[in-house]
Amino acid sequence: MKTIALILISLLGLTSMTMAQDKLVTKTGHIWFYSHAPLEDIIAHTHLAAAIIDLSKGSIAVSIPMMSFEFKKALMQEHFNENYVESAKYPKARFTGSVKNLSGLNFKKNGIYKTTVTGDLTIHNVTKKIEADGTIEVKDGKYTVISKFNVSPKDYDIKIENRLSRNIASTIEVNVELNF
Repeated sequence: MKTIALILISLLGLTSMTMAQDKLVTKTGHIWFYSHAPLEDIIAHTHLAAAIIDLSKGSIAVSIPMMSFEFKKALMQEHFNENYVESAKYPKARFTGSVKNLSGLNFKKNGIYKTTVTGDLTIHNVTKKIEADGTIEVKDGKYTVISKFNVSPKDYDIKIENRLSRNIASTIEVNVELNF
């Protein structure tokens, strides 16, 4: 009887480990954005993006604390948080979506796999559907997700005064690097 109990406990443990391996989690995702405008370039980075990917379902969720973005100039950071994204009122940007070509990916084999992710991006309490191409690199049980896409502040009700339109691009390049 003890042997059967030990076998059952072992099997349950293995099942739990397998299920846990299907979900990848990070709290140190690197997200940065770049704005190229006639008068200046703006770049800001955060390494505090939290993300989870369910490899069996292909679902992905990312949460980014807006105040965690760091700029070269303190005044840019202040304006970003207070005047544009209103970080106190809307503290996080979120993405929830899924990998489109999940069946063509082999997460157990080393390689770089091209993929497309679709889903909902919420910034400044406005949600828009987006689609972004990227890669998932599998190397010795570690996973790296890389993507680049563009967003328009106007699409997310982020108001930019006319006098600053030569300082801030109408389209912002967003870069994602998530290491699991």
